[in-house]
Amino acid sequence: MLQNSLYKRVRYRIANWWHRRFQSPTYWEERYLSGKNSGSGSYGRLAEFKARFLNDFVKEHQIQDVLELGVGDGNQLSIASYPKYCGIDVSTTAIKLCRERFTNDPTKKFFTTQGDDKRTSELALSLDVLYHLVEDAIFGSYLTDLFARGTRFVVIYAANRDDNPYFEVKHVKFRNFTSWVERNCPDWKLESCSNNQYPYDPSSPDETSFADFYVFRRSTR
Repeated sequence: MLQNSLYKRVRYRIANWWHRRFQSPTYWEERYLSGKNSGSGSYGRLAEFKARFLNDFVKEHQIQDVLELGVGDGNQLSIASYPKYCGIDVSTTAIKLCRERFTNDPTKKFFTTQGDDKRTSELALSLDVLYHLVEDAIFGSYLTDLFARGTRFVVIYAANRDDNPYFEVKHVKFRNFTSWVERNCPDWKLESCSNNQYPYDPSSPDETSFADFYVFRRSTR
């Protein structure tokens, strides 16, 4: 028991050391430049699960335009069904990949965070992004930006927890983001939470996930 407790403390200190030195914009740009993709959550059955949920949501609520902060390589978007879409990403390489992939689709536009004009949409999306923002300042500014962009809904797909089972992974840090929204976004209310169809299973880490869907609606005045 003592040895296990010591091991956890060591892992926690290592994670804090990594997180203090980690730069998420640099990490993702270098990741895409090296030829890597957005990760297993944007492929296979997890991507299909996310697409079913979001496509049904857009249809049910008659959403006409969607904005996503953190579009990544565009693979998740390839199975989405949105009338109009704007994808934004911190990585210039990711945006280049998306523009090339969807070059013949006039319903989709892509911008870097530096080149975006702070446009808004009925639905603002954040999919598998929050737990990759390990820097507290970037985490806060990202959420502030996300909720400023949605005019009706914000949908977040992430792990809503403070414990971090991935102590050894430098680009992952879980947080209870719903409490952050409650404190900082008084015009928004959590409307629903939908559990992942494929909850995390350590024996199948690439086909399961800690993330669930959280739907926020802007309050009417």
